[in-house]
Amino acid sequence: MKTVLPSDNRVSSPLMRVLVVEDERKTASFVRKALQAEGFAVDVCGNGEDALAAASATPFDAVVLDIMLPGRDGLSVLRQLRDRRNLTPVILLSARGEVSERVEGLNTGADDYLPKPFVLAELVARVRALTRRSGDNKATVLRLSNLTLDTVTHRAKRGDTEIELTTREYRLLEFLFRSAGRLCGRMMILEKVWDYDFDPGTNLVDVYIKRLREKIDAGFEPKLLHTVRGTGYVLKEQA
Repeated sequence: MKTVLPSDNRVSSPLMRVLVVEDERKTASFVRKALQAEGFAVDVCGNGEDALAAASATPFDAVVLDIMLPGRDGLSVLRQLRDRRNLTPVILLSARGEVSERVEGLNTGADDYLPKPFVLAELVARVRALTRRSGDNKATVLRLSNLTLDTVTHRAKRGDTEIELTTREYRLLEFLFRSAGRLCGRMMILEKVWDYDFDPGTNLVDVYIKRLREKIDAGFEPKLLHTVRGTGYVLKEQA
């Protein structure tokens, strides 16, 4: 099996992840590419059930949610998210533009509303404003046992020992931190950390996990990065 190690710079912007829920594939593709071009990591769902499952499994910084979806509509998705105390900022999209629908969406817990057709640059600007606003209320230092990760300075420490991370190692550790206690499969890691929507057929994830484990666990107790054989990895205090 071939090992591929992409180039790794030392500086990157904080990893901000957006969920786009849109059943029109062309629109979803345009929105995804526009957000990725601005440095966001983007997941796409085409229906409400998948959107709820994704929002439960992954901590997003914002959700772009179309109201008109097959099956469970966007307002129902939003209502379920808020009932589950998921406070991720949500921008609603709708081709209908009815005032009553807009009011219902905002009363249900939406943070913003954009009628279709919209200008991609405006949508990106609104997403950036929401993530910036929510980031002000998000913990900037993540902690597990004696491991800390500062999401502003990208500095990691185990006890009093500072750990130097490459850009990709930082993104991997932040994702594992924000999913702490939950099993993360290899394909999920490829999607969330590398933005791959396919399996490249290499042991890329395993190589980076090994490198990260050597930095955050070697010589320290307790061990925090665990392998679930044949399934994936989990960051937690107890094996």
